[in-house]
Amino acid sequence: MNRRVSLIKNLDWITILLYAILVFLGWINIYAAVYNEDHQSILDATQRYGKQLIWIGAAIFIAIIILTIESKFYSAFAYPTLIVMILLLLAVLVFGVKVNGARSWFQLGSIRFQPAEFAKFATNLAIARYLSQYNFKIHKIKSLFITGLILFTPAVLILMQNDTGSALVYSVFILVLYREGLSGFVLLLALLAAIFFVFTLIYSSFTVAILIVIIAAISLKMIGIQIKQIAIAFALLAGSFGTLWLINKGTGLQLGNFSLLVISILLNGIPFLVYIYRNKIKNAALVLLLVIGSLLYTFSVSYIFEQVLEPHQQQRINELLGIQSDPYGAGYNVNQSKIAIGSGGFNGKGFLNGTQTKFNFVPEQSTDFIFCTVGEEWGFLGSALVLILHLSLILRLIFLSERQRSSFSRIYGYGVAAILFFHIAVNVGMTIGLAPVIGIPLPFFSYGGSSLWSFTILLFIFLRLDANRLELLR
Repeated sequence: MNRRVSLIKNLDWITILLYAILVFLGWINIYAAVYNEDHQSILDATQRYGKQLIWIGAAIFIAIIILTIESKFYSAFAYPTLIVMILLLLAVLVFGVKVNGARSWFQLGSIRFQPAEFAKFATNLAIARYLSQYNFKIHKIKSLFITGLILFTPAVLILMQNDTGSALVYSVFILVLYREGLSGFVLLLALLAAIFFVFTLIYSSFTVAILIVIIAAISLKMIGIQIKQIAIAFALLAGSFGTLWLINKGTGLQLGNFSLLVISILLNGIPFLVYIYRNKIKNAALVLLLVIGSLLYTFSVSYIFEQVLEPHQQQRINELLGIQSDPYGAGYNVNQSKIAIGSGGFNGKGFLNGTQTKFNFVPEQSTDFIFCTVGEEWGFLGSALVLILHLSLILRLIFLSERQRSSFSRIYGYGVAAILFFHIAVNVGMTIGLAPVIGIPLPFFSYGGSSLWSFTILLFIFLRLDANRLELLR
């Protein structure tokens, strides 16, 4: 009895209140998004809002179960939980059903179950367990390899299901790793990767390669290489490229300029390495490796975009970057979403008065595009309130994470905050045209049992850990 009273006393009720408000507002907006005059009762289980109420009831039950389990259980069974989820991700590739082009669902009668949603909390538990082990050093090659294996295994399996959005969520764990001591240089590389990704799609690979070479020249100057030596290196590179270009034209090999530049860099890299070795300039070797790595990355971006992504995904990215405009095709959802949000004005049209919503102009309005219902019916004020509530939850989670004695609990808490941040930023970005449409739900708002339950599990495991924050978990 005392333990139960202690648990209730130690729970962070501010976080629970924020959770309850967000879930309630989500339910109300699902009702507004799919409102049917023939089924006006919000409790009608034949409609999505009635079904969502059932999912909410189940989520509350799940939350209570999570809170009654000993906090040490989540640390002890972190790896087995991830293994089970990986097996489910493998199984869904064989036995799953396709929904919106993604084979990521199990069909059990009228109920669908999406393992990719639940793999997030399992991965978060495993990462927290591994990073919190005794004498862990994040900069060791072995540590980085195992961390990458934990993160990339579920991400790759989800990508194989053609669910790009859910796979991209795992990239946000880099913020958790940074909090645990990963060099800021890695974050810089991630930022450069994002920039090169966009530039490669907008401009030619050759143009991006030239940019990489220029950045390399600036980097060499910053680490102390003389301008004269850099000029000589550029002259040799230009000479090699010109010679290869003439040979290519004369022999009819039909190699592209990008390929010729890469070959030129590799040829000149050999004498450059000799120079580095003789003068013992280790940083210059790092610059050369970054140049080669960046060129390979640029090539992989083009390959993945053209060979891996589906045509509709390519069109959505092209639409976002302004490469093409298709307001009645790939850009239809976003275009209608922006119209709906913009038409809401400052204080909205009022509950159930959204014309864009009522006449179903925005596809998937109760799931991925639920935020445009908020924007149309509740306006700027309602949209700001929803974002403030989500931001308050994330900031609260960061505050709770920092007060943990256990590194396991702290790392897990940061993982929860990072995952929620990614979902909120990308989902809202999708609806206002600042992010590609990759199909991820808005936490606690979007319709669906799998997403609601997964976010509930993710959050309440941390609340259970926080209730025992004075304990050391390994």
